[in-house]
Amino acid sequence: MDPKALLESLVDILIKEGGSDLHLSAGRFPSIRVSTQLITLVQQKQLTQEDMFGILASVLDKSKYERFTSTQELDFSYDHKGIARLRGNAFLHKGNVAIALRLIPKVRTLAELRLPEVLQKFASKKQGFFLVVGPVGQGKSTTLSAMVDYINTERAEHILTIEDPIEYIFEEKHSIIDQREIGIDTKDFPTGLRSIFREDVNVIMIGEMRSPDTIATAVTAAETGHLVLSTLHTNNAAQTIDRIIDSFPGDQQDQIRSQLAESLIGIFSQRLIPRITGGLVPAYELLINNNAVGNLIREKRTHEIDVVIETGTEQGMVDMNRSLLDLVRAGEITMESAYLYSMNPKALERIL
Repeated sequence: MDPKALLESLVDILIKEGGSDLHLSAGRFPSIRVSTQLITLVQQKQLTQEDMFGILASVLDKSKYERFTSTQELDFSYDHKGIARLRGNAFLHKGNVAIALRLIPKVRTLAELRLPEVLQKFASKKQGFFLVVGPVGQGKSTTLSAMVDYINTERAEHILTIEDPIEYIFEEKHSIIDQREIGIDTKDFPTGLRSIFREDVNVIMIGEMRSPDTIATAVTAAETGHLVLSTLHTNNAAQTIDRIIDSFPGDQQDQIRSQLAESLIGIFSQRLIPRITGGLVPAYELLINNNAVGNLIREKRTHEIDVVIETGTEQGMVDMNRSLLDLVRAGEITMESAYLYSMNPKALERIL
């Protein structure tokens, strides 16, 4: 079987089994992840180094293939027969080529994802800085795509995305949507972001906050009349704010602290929890920036934000423990899962 046909057959299996990830490596059987469980496809052949280089050559153009051979790692996207897209990362381990591919579902609505309606309010804002955070693989990009599609459905805006690589492909409805990929359409995140000020953009979606330059430009964009949506690999709202501020040199931290206090509109932290009946269901924390939160950010008291979220239900805030407990009471997840995914199990025990 030629490398392209081999890859296509394995992706077909991934889709058929309802999996999320496909793992390929020289010297191993292919594996897929289904509802958090890793399954080895022992009925398939063990892959060789020749297979792996062939697969890469079939999905990468010449420049990207050369970049991989030079750097030994590469992010890329792959279109499967026009019916599915996958996000990939190629890397080396012990000299062997390996590829991790994640299936990108079709763009779904916030309701289909079982996400709270309040996210529509943030997507309806004309300006501000909104972050979706959580560990790798918890649906951050999927949530952002749903928010972008909500904007696209509800109003006419110029939406620009900067991604590495492009994941979800949006069908234009009422908005103009320009999607730019790092390394193809723009040099890097800071370069792509700086140009938005000359492109009559209303909404900016940034795949990930990776550097102080990216963060600083994004915050400035939020201050100057843009709605900015992005992600960070952090656990909760308080940690997110600290991570942003700590990424800057000491003499710049007061300035970014002040800018965040003004431009931040909210932070949504999410986890995908195994459902009792199969599949995954989201649990989440929501911080809404109000005067009290803004003051805590300015006064270097971010450690108090967790308490504000816990007591801010009337203002629309959502505490992760209460979200988990609601899922337990609805029969969606087990109590064991709630404890496992809670960031403060002792607090969870107190509210039982």
